[in-house]
Amino acid sequence: MIRGSIAAIVTPFEDDAPDKGRFFDLVEWHVESGTAAIVPCGSTGEAATLDCDEHVMVISWAVEAARGRMKVVGGTGSNSTAEAIDLSKKAVDAGADAVLLVSPYYNKPSQEGLYRHHMAIADAVDCPQILYNVPGRTSSNLLPETVARLSAHHRIIGIKEASGSVEQALDVLGLCPNFLVYSGDDLINYPILAVGGAGSISVTANVAPEKMARMHNLFFSGRAREALNLHMELRELSKAMFIETNPAPVKTALAMMGRINEEFRLPLVPMAASNREKLAKVLHHYGLI
Repeated sequence: MIRGSIAAIVTPFEDDAPDKGRFFDLVEWHVESGTAAIVPCGSTGEAATLDCDEHVMVISWAVEAARGRMKVVGGTGSNSTAEAIDLSKKAVDAGADAVLLVSPYYNKPSQEGLYRHHMAIADAVDCPQILYNVPGRTSSNLLPETVARLSAHHRIIGIKEASGSVEQALDVLGLCPNFLVYSGDDLINYPILAVGGAGSISVTANVAPEKMARMHNLFFSGRAREALNLHMELRELSKAMFIETNPAPVKTALAMMGRINEEFRLPLVPMAASNREKLAKVLHHYGLI
């Protein structure tokens, strides 16, 4: 079971190819900072523009760089059930500890379709699986009642809840009391912990890994007030990570911090000048640049 700060790690590029050296440096920074796990090839890792070989390669890099010092949860979701099964099997073969499965995007399946999609993957792939509900990107909401049905499968262990709704997370926890619920929205990381969550799968952890890990560790050690204070301290930084579509702000921030190149794959483009200025002011405020 993974509890704590899980970083939805970016994929650095150099000349439009994944940058292994920078990626390994980022993983080492997360290990040193106390991050509980990383998710390569999620939304923040620009999985949508990685081809299959690159996808598996980046997950294998994560496993190699982590060297067993923290968990690796491969992002292997797809709007094709067959492709999600194939990617998940390859992630397991590459050494991933678990997989994160975004609900099918664009297709807009019914709740029964979502149920059958995730059950097909769970039946086919022998590893712990975390559902990923992000209606803003998929145009479908994986409802608590469907999550409850899926939680009966022994391989489906939790959900990244990125609906932005604490109430929905509560509904899931009420229906599935032993299920792992992770915040997928940094602005409600502490509220999700407070109602019984297991941690967060975080964008902000890319730029403030030590503070994000500390916030979770404080909470789980019974120091809830200190954890809340740190969560509140990080709020403006978390807001800045979504000035534009993720991962443009977080990759720009990491570039400003000197940790990666400021490089994206189309259709993502560099941030507008006015938003870059806002982001830089926030990073200065937090002492990150």
